[in-house]
Amino acid sequence: MRKTLFALAITTLAGAAFAADLRVGLNPAYEPFESKTATGEIVGFDVDIANALCAQIQRKCVFVESEWDSIIPGLQAKKYDVIISSMSITPERARVVDFTNRYYKTPSAIVVKKGTKYDGPASLKGMKIGVLKGSTQEKWALGELKPAGVNVVPYQSQNQVYLDIKAGRLDGTVADKVEVHGGFLRKPEGQDFGYVGADQYDPKYYGEGIGIALRKGQGDLKKQLNDAIATIRANGTYANIAKKYFDFDPYGQ
Repeated sequence: MRKTLFALAITTLAGAAFAADLRVGLNPAYEPFESKTATGEIVGFDVDIANALCAQIQRKCVFVESEWDSIIPGLQAKKYDVIISSMSITPERARVVDFTNRYYKTPSAIVVKKGTKYDGPASLKGMKIGVLKGSTQEKWALGELKPAGVNVVPYQSQNQVYLDIKAGRLDGTVADKVEVHGGFLRKPEGQDFGYVGADQYDPKYYGEGIGIALRKGQGDLKKQLNDAIATIRANGTYANIAKKYFDFDPYGQ
């Protein structure tokens, strides 16, 4: 009996020191935020931020892959505890999930062949522009480009967009400006493409930055993550992670 009580006490203490794994949903097809190496390892800015936050709240991150357009249903079905996958904080999403404070804010942009004359959406009339299905960029393209006669084509993965641009099946894309630089423009297949138009920040489409999505009612976890975001911003961890991927502070103004 004494041995049983001792073992129970050890188990209780261990549970207090090491909380359960934090299951993190993401879509690893969004370089440099999250992508997979040739060996299948999931890497990127979001991954490093997630691990830093898990260290702060004394939990271990376990990453769970999802297609982008089903990532919120996966959260609601409890396939994972949070989404840390470059998800914009928008009013529509906030009706079905909760968000932490933002952990970065970067603009989106149109990418087409270099030399394309652009003075507004009508300049792209008749072109086929690929977008990530369910993304804020798709929302912008449907709201601004489609009414001007642009053919907006949704894809399950941003990587598929780049493959079809390379194959000549698309004329360009609307994407996060940092992601499209790392995932396409800096690569050989993107050398003939570039940005047109102004950087896109319109909160009507893009919300107030990128946050961590949680199921409704996870107030304690939300507070822990908000505190952790503030801590890694203050202690230099965030800056060190950012320097691995960017030459600017992605947190934004």
